Amino acid sequence: MRQTIYCVLCVLATLLLVTLSARYVIDIWLLAFFESLQTHFSLFGIALALLALLFRRHWYAVLVVVFGVGLAVHSVLMLGEYAASPATTDAGKSFTLLSFNIENSNFENGTRIADFILGSNADVVEIFEAEPIKAELQRISDTYPYRIGCSDMATDCDSLLLSKRPFQAQDMRSLGSLWRNRFILATIDMDGQPVNFVSAHLSKPYFDEFHADELSILGPTLKNIQGPLILAGDFNASVIAPDMRDFLRDTGLRHVFPEPATWPVVAGAYGIAIDHVFARAPLQLISVKQIPDAMGSNHFGLMTEFSVSK
Repeated sequence: MRQTIYCVLCVLATLLLVTLSARYVIDIWLLAFFESLQTHFSLFGIALALLALLFRRHWYAVLVVVFGVGLAVHSVLMLGEYAASPATTDAGKSFTLLSFNIENSNFENGTRIADFILGSNADVVEIFEAEPIKAELQRISDTYPYRIGCSDMATDCDSLLLSKRPFQAQDMRSLGSLWRNRFILATIDMDGQPVNFVSAHLSKPYFDEFHADELSILGPTLKNIQGPLILAGDFNASVIAPDMRDFLRDTGLRHVFPEPATWPVVAGAYGIAIDHVFARAPLQLISVKQIPDAMGSNHFGLMTEFSVSK
């Protein structure tokens, strides 16, 4: 019996770790879920191998442990590869950005979320799957009179950008063919410095090739935008996913490290970051913090403090 249990545990650990390591040979969307969770699945594979050693001490289980440790360590290194440099002391005045996927079916918490937005004192707010607060937009507009989304520019109410300051320029468009109007660009004068605020909501990466296709559209679009830029969005993938790594390498965007976990909510701080805030110099990220109350959403929101170097 001990031998059987040992073999079963080793087989499970091997299959899991081999699946994770496939990314180093081939990049296919079927593996996307495992790629974003490489750290977590590596630790689980290590735990299975260690458990196997309790039933039988054998070199193969030790080899699986070592292999799993290698995958876990590399995943952590990848998480920090495109991290932003710490903000300098002469960064100047700071501003705040609230970004939050509130989940389209979360209507029972719409009023509560609207109250939170109004009390956040954020300079700019970016909401994804915004339908639950559509009925609250009239009173929200008293504090945030400038809006893109959930209006004449878009018949649906999915992506939404709110601002206390007027827009110098604005754009809303689709990223690919799967979803409509999930890209927003707003140029806003932040006390004399124009800043480009970008909102993006991408497909789940295990929906065929749509995720990679959307990134291939988003990347060149961002490279054509001049000046300080901050991008917040629900990317449905970790920064260690291969197409996300290619996107960050190509655009030069950077993120804080470590990023706060945003999904799944039940995992709290032990989840993964699939909602991100990226920036490009001279804009500097000072902090990106998880909003600890998900208010019924399946994502945690993020509060970002940033500044723009002179």
